[in-house]
Amino acid sequence: MIKFASANAAFAAMRLMLVLAVTACVGWLSACAAEVPWVEATNSKLRLFGGTATTAGGEELMAGIQLRMDDGWKTYWRNPGDSGVPPQFDWSGSTNLKEAKVLYPAPYRFADASSTAIGYSGEVIFPVKLIPERPGEPIELKLAFDFGLCKSLCIPNEAQLTLKIEPGVALDGADAKLLNASLDRVPQPVAPEALPAIGKIEAKLDAEKPAIVIEALYPPGAAGSDLFVDIADGTYVPVPSVLGPPADGKHSFAVNFMSKDEAKAIKGKTLILTLVSDRGSRETSWKAE
Repeated sequence: MIKFASANAAFAAMRLMLVLAVTACVGWLSACAAEVPWVEATNSKLRLFGGTATTAGGEELMAGIQLRMDDGWKTYWRNPGDSGVPPQFDWSGSTNLKEAKVLYPAPYRFADASSTAIGYSGEVIFPVKLIPERPGEPIELKLAFDFGLCKSLCIPNEAQLTLKIEPGVALDGADAKLLNASLDRVPQPVAPEALPAIGKIEAKLDAEKPAIVIEALYPPGAAGSDLFVDIADGTYVPVPSVLGPPADGKHSFAVNFMSKDEAKAIKGKTLILTLVSDRGSRETSWKAE
């Protein structure tokens, strides 16, 4: 047993051991990227986790942005709809990071005040594919995350999230399950003989009432079928209106523009068409001409 000359010396030694233990714990958490702290925001909390994950594509370096919202609160998709703000991800403060590709799980539409919005409720995890500048070295992620939350009004939020990912360190088992479940909800590219898919598209961009009518094909018995449209540069695209109930798996939607100028703004641009259903979701593109 170690004897101390006085109670003060004993207290100082105990304090030193506690500091060393906490420092070691913090270092371990950073390396394992498992137990990362939650950050509080308006009626919500969020965290950033990451590591090497085993996905459908094999072993990949991944991160996840987990946003958990209180009951009744919602956040927005990359095209937020008629109101709201899209999430913004700023990784510029990170080191040894060549690319961070944020993926979006399939969203749904909801009423937002007197308009229609697109997004998520309850909880959403945005998977992020990471590519380091120097493979084999740690990545220090620093994310400035801007996002909107709404219940009756939209409230902008900003959170600063940090995480150090050591090379070769696997995701915690629970986090790996969360990440893969979210990846399963990310729309896959449209493929031959696979549903949902696009049937036909009719563009009326020069008409008095400009519109794009899109016929979508869904698997038999699919529920929650919907269609969302956006453009990578953020150009506004109205939320598609549903044209009657689906028939034989066919579901028609209309993107109705308020004016010819609004329709003109998308001419020549590539629209991303996201088809959503409980039997899987897919994504394709179409050039507005």
